[in-house]
Amino acid sequence: AATQSFLPRLVPRSRLVVANARLDQTDAAAQTVGPALGGGLVGLLGAPIALLVDAGSYLVDALLNAGIRVDEPRERRLERNLGREIREGLRWAYAHRTLGPLAVSTHVWFFANGIAFTVLSLLALRSLGFTAFTFGLLLAVSGSAALLGATFAARFGSWLGTGPAIIVARAAYPIAWLLVAVTAWLSAGPVLLYIALAIHGLAAGVENANEMGLRQAVTPDALLGRVNANIRSANRTAAALGALAGGAAVGLVGDQWTLVVVMVVFAIAALVAVLSAPLRGMRVLPDSD
Repeated sequence: AATQSFLPRLVPRSRLVVANARLDQTDAAAQTVGPALGGGLVGLLGAPIALLVDAGSYLVDALLNAGIRVDEPRERRLERNLGREIREGLRWAYAHRTLGPLAVSTHVWFFANGIAFTVLSLLALRSLGFTAFTFGLLLAVSGSAALLGATFAARFGSWLGTGPAIIVARAAYPIAWLLVAVTAWLSAGPVLLYIALAIHGLAAGVENANEMGLRQAVTPDALLGRVNANIRSANRTAAALGALAGGAAVGLVGDQWTLVVVMVVFAIAALVAVLSAPLRGMRVLPDSD
């Protein structure tokens, strides 16, 4: 949440989609190498050593962020009230005619994604017999596609408009998970899984930069941290609930029907975005709101 709120201090609002795309590119590049490297380390050295390497990478991350120098205005401590700030963030996020529907759509997306990757891991590792390394490669395909999507996110947003670009990306997720469901139902080869994860990653790369740029552009600086914290907290809660629901659903109805549910919930997230007229009409990021 702090990263999302800090970025507008570093770049002008007209460049937010490009800046978010650059961050997404680096993130996607790490996700491309990371899963394959992680799977290899687990196989070669064992999970504890792989986790130590992961912990060390976070320390490097913290040192790099500590080196950024920028002046930020701060409210006086006596003027701060946590409850009031939370309410202000909630009010802005969900009462806003563009952010409100987008936030709800994103919450549904995170719930679907939590279910999706829970059932995907069970399907790939248990039903299809993937090794840790081949499963890492599967996730690396998604990371590679996300890198490609982030590379063209700003161009795609300029071509279609920011709002329509988000909507088109949201509509791609049900298609991706339809392919995963087909793999499960027909016991097809793993090729469809790789194609599905590529579509998922491509959509994520296009969508995230445009969505974050839109949220940062329409939210006043004073409210940006509160809005991001509220939306992000709801997103992560939805993802956790989705993971729990995914595990329970697989136990109750199996991989195949759970993937049908995943496809439907992703479709609901896309529908919420499609039905938002302000989002459909958001072509260019405003300088302020």
